Amino acid sequence: MNAIEISTIRKQFGSVVALDNITLQVREGELFGLLGPDGAGKTTLMRILTTLMLPDSGYASVNGWDVQRDYRSIRKNVGYMPGRFSLYQDLSVEENIRFFATLFGTTLEENYDMIRDIYSQIEPFRTRRAGKLSGGMKQKLALSCALVHQPKVLFLDEPTTGVDPVSRKEFWDILSRLKDKGITMFVSTPYMDEASRCDRVALIEKGRILDVDQPDRIVARFPYPLLAVRTQGDTYRLLQDLRQQPWAHSVFPFGEFIHVALSAPVSPAQVRALLLEKGYQNPEAMETTPGIEDCFMELMH
Repeated sequence: MNAIEISTIRKQFGSVVALDNITLQVREGELFGLLGPDGAGKTTLMRILTTLMLPDSGYASVNGWDVQRDYRSIRKNVGYMPGRFSLYQDLSVEENIRFFATLFGTTLEENYDMIRDIYSQIEPFRTRRAGKLSGGMKQKLALSCALVHQPKVLFLDEPTTGVDPVSRKEFWDILSRLKDKGITMFVSTPYMDEASRCDRVALIEKGRILDVDQPDRIVARFPYPLLAVRTQGDTYRLLQDLRQQPWAHSVFPFGEFIHVALSAPVSPAQVRALLLEKGYQNPEAMETTPGIEDCFMELMH
């Protein structure tokens, strides 16, 4: 059985189509990632699935409950961690958790085992006001509040945005352990490197799904040889020069390197020689393996 069913969901705000006939299925117990840049439609889809917004057309269900007809059942049985920290900043850590437990007719003590792994890390600061916590601690508090009623499905909207790399890694480690408890998790993120932590991912851009599969299978379908190139000097000029080459299918910046997908055979040595002729200092070119971000850019391209 699928925990989440989405069929031809469409949502439009004025002339902007936020979701364009989205169709997805998320299996029970799956850690599913929704990957895309800002404005791709991730938050809109999250809000529809958590019954905070109505679609213009299409159908969606969570654990068999229709998002429009059975919204009360969905709200009682899912956890939701929005992109912005939305807890009560003037309440303490413990007061926030106890408040959210009360909303669902339960207690912190009754469900302590569910959140022990997370809450134990912030429990020493249980009397501190939520507004005084660091970004990583706010993240763990929000997750504890979303889990305190033992939801069947957990929705996390860009949960690692704005936190440091160490806190990001810790958070995904926590999600992996939660998966072992059988909780279905639907996580949106703009960080392509987080795809590898998911069982399956959907790549979304401008309200449309580009691909859905296991991350390694998406990467395996990348159709071109790939070079990583860098030089000392004007990166923008290098980008333009590479894009003018007949063997360059696509050229995109990736950190300190530029990734070049090849539509015709060319060796790294030939690329280095070309760049030396054009006056670049110490050019580097090497074969590299594609990642999920390369696949995303290719699907967009």
